[in-house]
Amino acid sequence: MDILWAPWRSSYVENVDKIEGCFLCEAIKQDTSRWKEVLVLCSSKRSFVVMNKYPYNTGHLMIVPIEHVADFEKLDEETLTDMNRLLKISLKVLSEVLKPHGFNVGYNLGRTAGAGLETHIHMHVVPRWNGDTNFMPVIAKTKVISQDLGTTYDRLKPVFDKYLSS
Repeated sequence: MDILWAPWRSSYVENVDKIEGCFLCEAIKQDTSRWKEVLVLCSSKRSFVVMNKYPYNTGHLMIVPIEHVADFEKLDEETLTDMNRLLKISLKVLSEVLKPHGFNVGYNLGRTAGAGLETHIHMHVVPRWNGDTNFMPVIAKTKVISQDLGTTYDRLKPVFDKYLSS
C-alpha cells in the first residue's frame, strides 16, 4: 500500500467540530502582517481573496465578501461588482504565475451542493491543467497537490500587489 503524507490535514480533522465563528471573518480581521498566516492575498473595499487551506488544486482561491452574508441573493450590487473585479485580477494573477490551461469558477450554495461553509458565501477559483484529473483520484481516491501553501502564497502575493496597485 502506498502512503501519501498530508500532516497539515490533522489539525483540521481533529478540530473541525470545535471551530467557532467564521474563519473567513477572522481571516480578514487580521492585521496585514498576519495575512500570510491566514492566507489572505489581497482585499478591496467590499471583498477579499484568500487561498483555500484545503485546496482542490494548487492555487485554489476563494473570493469572499467582507460582510458576513450566507445568501447569494442578499449580496448587494456593489459587492458583486467588487467580487467580480477581484475574480478578473485573480484570473490574471493565476494565469501569469501558475500558467493553468483553464479554470473552474463558482459557488457551492448549500451543503447539498458541496458547501463546507454555508454561513459565509464565497466564490471558488480553481486552476486546472490538462491531465490534472488522472488515475490518482479515480483509482486511489487521492488527490496530489504539487506545491505547499506557503510557496504558492509567496509566488502569488507580489503579483496580486502589482495588479491592485495599477
